Amino acid sequence: MADIRRPATDRRIDRIDTAPRFSDADAIRLNNLFRGSDTRDMLRTVIRDGLAGDLAVVSSFGAESAVLLHLVAEVDPALPVLFLDTGKHFAETLAYRDLVVERLGLTGLRVLTPDAAALAARDDKGLRWSWDPDGCCDMRKVEPLARAMAGFDASITGRKGFQSATRAGLPRFEIDHGDGEGRLKINPLASWTHADIEAWFDTHDLPRHPLVARGYPSIGCAPCTSKVAPGEDPRSGRWKGWDKTECGIHVPGHGDDQDDLPPGYEPAF
Repeated sequence: MADIRRPATDRRIDRIDTAPRFSDADAIRLNNLFRGSDTRDMLRTVIRDGLAGDLAVVSSFGAESAVLLHLVAEVDPALPVLFLDTGKHFAETLAYRDLVVERLGLTGLRVLTPDAAALAARDDKGLRWSWDPDGCCDMRKVEPLARAMAGFDASITGRKGFQSATRAGLPRFEIDHGDGEGRLKINPLASWTHADIEAWFDTHDLPRHPLVARGYPSIGCAPCTSKVAPGEDPRSGRWKGWDKTECGIHVPGHGDDQDDLPPGYEPAF
């Protein structure tokens, strides 16, 4: 009988590509490519030309979220919008989410929820926020978003440099190395000022989150959000009394700190 085995030189080894989606060099290139460009033009090019691969917007539908969502809707109202329903939101936030979605014609809303088994095991009384806010955020925000982002190459965020000291110097494009996947994170409003945001609301007659007028310039989950006095950091009302400034989705050290920007980075503005 003839030997039908293929020679070893003909054998092929299946390889799984484990390389990160994007590298620090990609972020540098994109920041340089769009340096000085208009935010609208940048978003239009990134979304329509597919420069970021499979892309989703991450939105809290908070105080300033309507501006970014309006800019995205102008380009592609069907782009996936990921909203983390933590089970701890203000009722006003949920109503505002529905209003903005309808007003802007967003058709890609995806509501993410915590794993029910994890909540039962680690926060059965729903009070973990009161003694372990980091653990609460992990279950209700970080883990659900990580699961959802497994299907995407990049995310668009509404972060702005003026919001807090940890966000100062925020670039338009950065790499999230948090899970080893090297996903691209896009911050179209990084250099926008509070005045820019207010002008956009007024010019385009965008709906305002009802809690802003009541003294909440930054809005997260109800138990961990407090009013802010005039002149205070807009995010000073988040996790008041705790040494905590971020929920964990945007972690200093994963691109939020100026000191952690890759070598060769130059501000895009």
